[in-house]
Amino acid sequence: MSTVARDTAHADDRRPVYTEGDERRRIRVGVGGWTYGPWRDNFFPAGLPHNQELAYASRRLTAIEVNGTYYSTFKPSTFAKWRDETPDGFVFSLKANRFATHRKLLATAGESIERFVGSGIAALGDKLGPLVWQFMPTTPFQAQDFEAFLALLPRSVEGRTLRHVLDVRHESFRSPDYLPLARRYGCATVHADSDKFPSIADDQGELAYIRLMRSAAACETGYPAAALGQWAAGARAWAGRGPAREVFIFLINGAKERAPAAALSLIRQLA
Repeated sequence: MSTVARDTAHADDRRPVYTEGDERRRIRVGVGGWTYGPWRDNFFPAGLPHNQELAYASRRLTAIEVNGTYYSTFKPSTFAKWRDETPDGFVFSLKANRFATHRKLLATAGESIERFVGSGIAALGDKLGPLVWQFMPTTPFQAQDFEAFLALLPRSVEGRTLRHVLDVRHESFRSPDYLPLARRYGCATVHADSDKFPSIADDQGELAYIRLMRSAAACETGYPAAALGQWAAGARAWAGRGPAREVFIFLINGAKERAPAAALSLIRQLA
């Protein structure tokens, strides 16, 4: 198991999992999005109106990674609506628009970055979590161009501090020069539990952002209980190493229909 896995990362599922002052409050667990047909068979109650799915999911999970912002631009009113439909303490992680990262020269992304950050995300208020910048699997690590991109990332929007997470997917990012560069600009790096993408562990940052991507359809909870237990233990250890440390764990891809069950199982283990 990786460094992050070791050291990061049915009570009533409707109750908050974490309590004030407890490091578990700094561990958030969720899935990608909330509109997915198969979840209406095994997560959402039968007959639940689609417009109530976010309210339902946000009272059982502690975070959601929004994929829609990767493909489309949303209005401030939409972010405000999400804010108002979710309980206090809930957090949205937003995937930045792909126009900023899907380009040959990352240094030219300034306008796209500004458009995304200025699209109204600040309307989420305290529920605005990390921004995830997902790069193409074919994008290699080119230090000068990548640093030029990092220099474009704003530190705040409308008075709210922004946290940036880099989802790098090319093996060249295993370079010993990459993590020091990301840290220099205050950026965390996605740790992917995946067969497709490199698993890069940064044990020096304050934010651990983990995407668990091996959910199996044959397993009712996506991941075996023992495997989820290891991630839970690692997340507690990571958060326990300092009051500013946070962990975000998302069940993403693999057998997506199992993602909510895996997330709920992990939340129970953390409790």
